[in-house]
Amino acid sequence: MTTSAAIFGCSGLTLTAEEGAFFREVQPWGFILFARNIEAPDQVRRLVADLRETVGRADAPVLIDQEGGRVQRLVPPHWRRYPPGRAYGQLPGNDPLLRREIARLGGRLLAHDLTALGINVDCVPVLDVPFAGAHDVIGDRAYSDTPEGVAVLGRAAAEGLLVGGVLPVIKHIPGHGRAMADSHLALPVVDASYEDLDSRDFAPFRVLSDMPMAMTAHVVYTAIDATKPATTSRKVISKVIRQALGFDGLIMSDDLSMKALSGDLAQRARASLSAGCDVVLHCNGDMAEMQSVMAGTRALGGQAMRRARAVMGRISRSVEPFDVDEAWARFEAAFQGTWP
Repeated sequence: MTTSAAIFGCSGLTLTAEEGAFFREVQPWGFILFARNIEAPDQVRRLVADLRETVGRADAPVLIDQEGGRVQRLVPPHWRRYPPGRAYGQLPGNDPLLRREIARLGGRLLAHDLTALGINVDCVPVLDVPFAGAHDVIGDRAYSDTPEGVAVLGRAAAEGLLVGGVLPVIKHIPGHGRAMADSHLALPVVDASYEDLDSRDFAPFRVLSDMPMAMTAHVVYTAIDATKPATTSRKVISKVIRQALGFDGLIMSDDLSMKALSGDLAQRARASLSAGCDVVLHCNGDMAEMQSVMAGTRALGGQAMRRARAVMGRISRSVEPFDVDEAWARFEAAFQGTWP
């Protein structure tokens, strides 16, 4: 059965009959969960299993944005809270080795939570480098104010996820930190020179170019393409992401329903795939919108299929063992009361 180059959300805590029929028909590559889909562990496990049943793939990607801080879909009382990325970069003691260790441990703990639910992809780490005066949509989600700090801690978090059996997604490639607008609401335009972008914004993505998956930034970089955001720009995807940064993993768009993009949803999907995205992402679970996305979405094939298969091969079948209680004690002690 043909797989579509799409990742979709669903509307609620259980899969509706209409959603089940739609997913069986269009066969999306994967799914994504949000707070509206989450109530309790057993309920999430059932929903994940039901989503996978519609496509007949027991390992179909099921994604979530579980960063910590203000971007956390699994919350108390059933799950613990995690710190934002910035908290790792500000650990007491100014010890770079401790920061790296605890960022990796945080990723490993996240993976433990997610695999217990059947979720196998986390949209972490954020590799955006903050810029003074930029919109705070990134803000404390960033690990550090420097490209080097972001790269080191981002890799540590990604490694923690990988050894725990969860695929990381580096975002927002090639960099959202300089944007003066929130791409959920408007199209950010960045006028920095290519040299400045390459040395600062793009640098962490180059360091983590071996990661399996990346999510695009809905951001215009006028030094590369003056009219199109990265998601729909062949210049950005081919010349920067694929060539200059050396990323050969699977590229997924950020959410197509965000207001940074223009055109209807079919046009957005078509433009993203034509530019070089391997799969497109639509998050809100609205059936009419998903049908529109599908009108502009093609079957997963060629290089995109190769990358999708390679991605699934990166999931560890035997996770790194650890004592979860001991890990949480170490994790919380490292923050010395500065978090939560």
